[in-house]
Amino acid sequence: GGKITFIDTPGHAAFGKMRSRGAKVADIALLIVAQDDGPKPQTLEAIKIIKESKIPFIVVGTKADVVGVSPEALQGQLEKEEIFFEGRGGQVPFVSVSAKTGTGIPELLEMILLVSEVSELTSDENAPLEAVVIESFKDKSGVVANIIVRNGKLKIGDPIFSENTSGKVRAL
Repeated sequence: GGKITFIDTPGHAAFGKMRSRGAKVADIALLIVAQDDGPKPQTLEAIKIIKESKIPFIVVGTKADVVGVSPEALQGQLEKEEIFFEGRGGQVPFVSVSAKTGTGIPELLEMILLVSEVSELTSDENAPLEAVVIESFKDKSGVVANIIVRNGKLKIGDPIFSENTSGKVRAL
């Protein structure tokens, strides 16, 4: 019954700063690695960012449907980067998934909720508003901000403030 909000940061090397900002906003990181390719330079960068942010994370091995892929081989490669998995002497969960077949997706969603529970991630809708702007832009109705509310509650008419801007919530 839990709700999960995903923030996708691109894997391309040019988006390192975006991945770093994403880790600062996230409660749990998903390290996505193709099981047929193994860790790439961006994967190693993401590992460093996740470790520095000290947030819990789950390794997601993709392409489980590809013949010959080995989750154990990928885990072995990542252990060289000091990621130690559940069932192999560590605490990092590993879930093997396939976007094509849907294999492992229910298990991944369950694991995200389990990690959030074990990490005691909570929010308080009665607390003062704490939110993070993910992106902002102008359209025909004015300034639009996509935000993630971490604590508190937001409703139409509420005053909002950021580092250099203030306004009023006109729509949700």
